[in-house]
Amino acid sequence: GCIWKIVSSGDEDKDDSLDFNEFSNYLKDHEKKLLLTFKSLDKNDDGRIDFTEVQQSLADLGLEISKEVAEKILRSIDADGTMTVDWNEWREHFLFNPATNLQEIIRYWKHTTVLDIGDSLTIPDEFTEEEKTTGLWWKQLTAGGMAGAVSRTGTAPLDRMKVFMQVHSSKSNKITLFSGFKQMLKEGGVMSLWRGNGINVLKIAPETAIKFMAYEQYKKLLASEPGKIQTHERFMAGSLAGATAQTAIYPMEVMKTRLTLRKTGQYSGMFDCAKKILKKEGVKAFYKGYVPNILGIIPYAGIDLAVYESLKNLWLSRYAKDTANPGVLVLLGCGTISSTCGQLASYPLALIRTRMQAQASLEGSEQQPMGRMVKKIVEKEGFFGLYRGILPNFMKVIPAVSISYVVYEYMRSGLGIQK
Repeated sequence: GCIWKIVSSGDEDKDDSLDFNEFSNYLKDHEKKLLLTFKSLDKNDDGRIDFTEVQQSLADLGLEISKEVAEKILRSIDADGTMTVDWNEWREHFLFNPATNLQEIIRYWKHTTVLDIGDSLTIPDEFTEEEKTTGLWWKQLTAGGMAGAVSRTGTAPLDRMKVFMQVHSSKSNKITLFSGFKQMLKEGGVMSLWRGNGINVLKIAPETAIKFMAYEQYKKLLASEPGKIQTHERFMAGSLAGATAQTAIYPMEVMKTRLTLRKTGQYSGMFDCAKKILKKEGVKAFYKGYVPNILGIIPYAGIDLAVYESLKNLWLSRYAKDTANPGVLVLLGCGTISSTCGQLASYPLALIRTRMQAQASLEGSEQQPMGRMVKKIVEKEGFFGLYRGILPNFMKVIPAVSISYVVYEYMRSGLGIQK
């Protein structure tokens, strides 16, 4: 397998045989790249790389690894058992393993924000300097946005079901998936299952853009030393960026909830909805449920990150013998599990948020502050009352992840983002 990789990556005229000329070109070209990587890793310029240097370089790229993992990476390269790697060992190892370099581990394990589960509370993607200068980042963001749009549209009926259950389901008024969908179809026909999807898709663009820009700024502000950022600082920057984006587009969130719950003929469209809310309830209606929403970011992003990191380290310590590439399934699996855990923790806050956003659209329900609402739900419904609608919510996770992954891959090749 390894030799074949070299043949195909060195074989320029694609005739499946590597003539000497092509081979020596490949080696020269590859060696140049290797020397650069080696130099950039060898922080103290003593011509050897030790595990602290490996650790440091990964940390610069935003990947915290333990001493053991760093040593393991070294040991896989280190030929003479000195626990440091000199240029010869480095060259021997990498010339004939095209592409097992540290960038790879990072590239593979970058916690991708491609997975749009419909709740965009995750910490934004890291872009390397190179990606920023080549304009690759906007292509990635565009591809991610498209993936989100398609996956949200594909899972919209489940999302509407979730919102319905969060707001209307109770002990006295049990809504099951079956009865809920039956009711929706009766009330508005098949198209009504997609109510609220338009604005849900529209808000991807401003949210992604604001979040990305805010994240870059917060990182600069929070980094203890310029250019280096630690995990907890990245987590803070990410959460703050999320909060900033949410604050900016929050009125769209309120409108999404209202449009999703609307009865046939209640609003003719988005602008009509905004106009009516303004007229009936004033500007502050557009920030209903804002507090639980912002509070939800912390447990979600924190748990998501922590679970992802532990799964990643578990995988690297168990299976990363021949390659740092865990493969699509493992990555998607880790991403899905970690965001599911994050959702479990912040779900009650999301439920309260949705209820507060919906309040005035439920005729004759008085405005309740957050605390009283939680108390009332727990008294009447028990603790699990805070988890209404979690079934359709989790049902949409796997289809959403799969759709967004597939679309993202297509978009990447369409926009010419190479692997």
